[in-house]
Amino acid sequence: MGRMHIHILGVCGTFMGGLAALAREAGHRVTGCDSGVYPPMSDQLRALGIELIEGYSADQFALKPDMFVVGNVVSRARLADGSPRYPLMEAILEAGLPYTSGPQWLSDHVLHAPGQSRHVLAIAGTHGKTTTTAMLSWVLEHAGLTPGFLIGGVPLNFGVSARLGALAPGQSRPLFVIEADEYDTAFFDKRSKFVHYRPRTAVLNNLEFDHADIFPDLAAIERQFHHLVRTVPASGRLVVNADQESLQRVLAMGQWSEVAGFGLSQPSDWQVRGEPNDFEVLHHGMVKGRVQWALGGVHNQMNALAAVIAAEHVGVAVADACHALSSFENVRRRMEVRGKVGAGAQAITVYDDFAHHPTAIRTTVDGLRRQVGQARILAVFEPRSNTMKLGAMKSQLPWSLEQADLSFCHTAGLDWDAAQALSPMGLKVQTAGDIDSLVALVKAAARPGDHVLCMSNGGFGGVHGKLLQALQT
Repeated sequence: MGRMHIHILGVCGTFMGGLAALAREAGHRVTGCDSGVYPPMSDQLRALGIELIEGYSADQFALKPDMFVVGNVVSRARLADGSPRYPLMEAILEAGLPYTSGPQWLSDHVLHAPGQSRHVLAIAGTHGKTTTTAMLSWVLEHAGLTPGFLIGGVPLNFGVSARLGALAPGQSRPLFVIEADEYDTAFFDKRSKFVHYRPRTAVLNNLEFDHADIFPDLAAIERQFHHLVRTVPASGRLVVNADQESLQRVLAMGQWSEVAGFGLSQPSDWQVRGEPNDFEVLHHGMVKGRVQWALGGVHNQMNALAAVIAAEHVGVAVADACHALSSFENVRRRMEVRGKVGAGAQAITVYDDFAHHPTAIRTTVDGLRRQVGQARILAVFEPRSNTMKLGAMKSQLPWSLEQADLSFCHTAGLDWDAAQALSPMGLKVQTAGDIDSLVALVKAAARPGDHVLCMSNGGFGGVHGKLLQALQT
């Protein structure tokens, strides 16, 4: 693989930022552009020596890279005055210059580069992809297998979201763990990103309706998941959540690999016994290992089980995998404590979490509830993902916030009535159209000992810092 200069459009997205880091590590020259650059990704990229340009101006054309790598944020959209939203993309098309998608570049130059194909372990699912990918990477690292990985967040055990890894003794191929997103690849390739990865170990963690901006219904997403199943070789393994009817329908479309089923409620090959923070892993009813760790929530129990089964496929004993998880630290922005105001039991704790889909919000609040017992939880959230902005899931929000004592919704950018959608919650919810008003509402309601849980898949206007500042006065 010769040294290239690639210029990445949309470089600050979690996936494209990870790709940039991998390309840099492989010796390529990497530049990139984006709009609304914010940490942690911008900090990480600059530390790697990747030049970042704000915006998508056509004059970036002058960089003359060998390849433009186009993120799925880029489109042919026009602004109100008729001018293109992404002038650089228009210039690339006009001049007939070489361009490709992020997943395609990754497949061609990293995952399945000529002469050095990797054993790819792909983690797919509506929820828990990032956490499970981080868990599996750590288990393999702990076992001395030096995996490469690309994770849609910064796992605290590693401090970076991506690395190439190395060939470990006893392995025929280097291992590479990747978060396998069902979102579309690029404006010119509407297949799910994960069809490019060609894994030998594929985790199908769960599957619900999401991404209402690109999928008309659940069946359309099930079809994409089956495209992933079709790419796994006969010697491969599908690690599948047996509790999910949607995934059973995916398998019913055809399967050609070993299926390792796991779950809580359905009889399956792999199960857990015990509480989310201390449980045994069972294979065909036999205890194979025990996980004792600081994480809470049934969802993390299932994520852990999936990671253990995937690691076993590449030779890591279950007991060793469980032991590794006891030292697993979660991903930044996964129930991350951003600060405390006050001391001891009277402290008000502010958390940051990436949850944005109603099911993810519910499991996150549930996980915190198990952790804090009877203490008050104040949920502060913004419906920011494309699915949530469209209002496709608004009716599920009251259900998702049931376990919070009070909820506060940031309504900017919504074209549906959040107050009306949340009205079943009565006096337990308040809405605000801007961050300062939201902070004022939370400050007025907060009491010593409260847990303030901020949930968004974006920067959320720096609400965490503003809350901590406001609560101190």
